[in-house]
Amino acid sequence: MTLFSHGDRIRYATTGDDGLPLVRYGWIGNVGDDTGPIEVLLDDELGGNVIDADKLEPVHVGNVTLTLAGDDLLDDPSLRQALVNLWRAEAEIAGLQIASLHSIGTGVRDSSEGYVIAELSSGGEQYVLRAVRCPQEVGAIEVRADRPNRWEVL
Repeated sequence: MTLFSHGDRIRYATTGDDGLPLVRYGWIGNVGDDTGPIEVLLDDELGGNVIDADKLEPVHVGNVTLTLAGDDLLDDPSLRQALVNLWRAEAEIAGLQIASLHSIGTGVRDSSEGYVIAELSSGGEQYVLRAVRCPQEVGAIEVRADRPNRWEVL
């Protein structure tokens, strides 16, 4: 069974030259088998790159994350509001179609680590956009779309 097909949109999470996490998006070029390297045409590059299949993911609203330095982005209500548009821009770069996106003002605290800042729908599914302290990087935040908990009303 082939996981990827020619022309599929992909997400490639790697580490940049500075040692920080880096997410790149692109398109599948030539596909051999899904266990070996696959030719990927990364956005903003002219040539193809050969990347191991296990380092690639199909683009999905649930795996488009925005990681930003500065946990003050969560603490300041006006900065928290701006995160919605920053995530929307990342989703557009990823090639996602967002049917609707509604900001929840300055957000609603849903845990000790973060806030729900928007409600959205994509592909007929409902999601909430969360801004949380990044578990992998001290002093950073992560903005991501999650399936809502049963108690969250959309």
